[in-house]
Amino acid sequence: MSFLIGLVSGIFGGLVGLGGGVIMIPLMTRRLGLSQASAHGTSLAVVVFAGLSGSCAYAMEGTIDFTAALILAVSASLTARVGARYCSSLPEWRLKRYFGCVLLAASALLVAKPHLGALAITSLTGGAAIAALAATGLATGFIAGLLGIGGGAFLIAGMVLFVGMNQHIAQGSSLLSMVPAAAVGSYTHWRHGNVVTRILPGLAAGIILGAFLGGIAANHLPEGTLRVIFAVVLTLLGVDLIRKSRQQKNGSCEG
Repeated sequence: MSFLIGLVSGIFGGLVGLGGGVIMIPLMTRRLGLSQASAHGTSLAVVVFAGLSGSCAYAMEGTIDFTAALILAVSASLTARVGARYCSSLPEWRLKRYFGCVLLAASALLVAKPHLGALAITSLTGGAAIAALAATGLATGFIAGLLGIGGGAFLIAGMVLFVGMNQHIAQGSSLLSMVPAAAVGSYTHWRHGNVVTRILPGLAAGIILGAFLGGIAANHLPEGTLRVIFAVVLTLLGVDLIRKSRQQKNGSCEG
């Protein structure tokens, strides 16, 4: 079961450039009976393997910008802790609702981008591109720390919409950039006993294979098709955040 969960999560993550936690966590809680904290901690540990395997598939096709991945990883790590500190002082339900709406708007823009003409940013280079990447990483790290979510969806949308990056390269770079943060986060969870080591071999084997296959499949899809698939995923994530905001309207931060 752990291998199958890893395989399905890896295929999904490799295809859309995300870690796969959005699939993995609910499957581990429902099928393996893990607590929410243990599922989050174990998922982060496995996402390290997903990021490495998936990014290898993209690298084989030449669809990774290593400089962009480094800028995103460093800048996001700078603000993740800041976001986590603000987490307890702001109403989580309202934040989830706002960012759910942001994801819905981003998905609409991704689909509409080819039809925006001069309004769409075609490409940024040099200092402008570095500044845009750093701003995207800083904002994403803060959001991830604030909401306790991975942030890959925000990274990819930012790279495509504001930097003008190709969808394939944005997804490959996002997968690689998430590895350092996932490693640090999983170590923290492991110290608190939230990583279930007995299922790690099956999950890791499944997600390594799945993320590689998903990455290969993504690189053989036309960019327009891949962007639409990613937009659909953003829509589902946005709707899920809005739904959770209604359920947790008076709740406290999950941390």
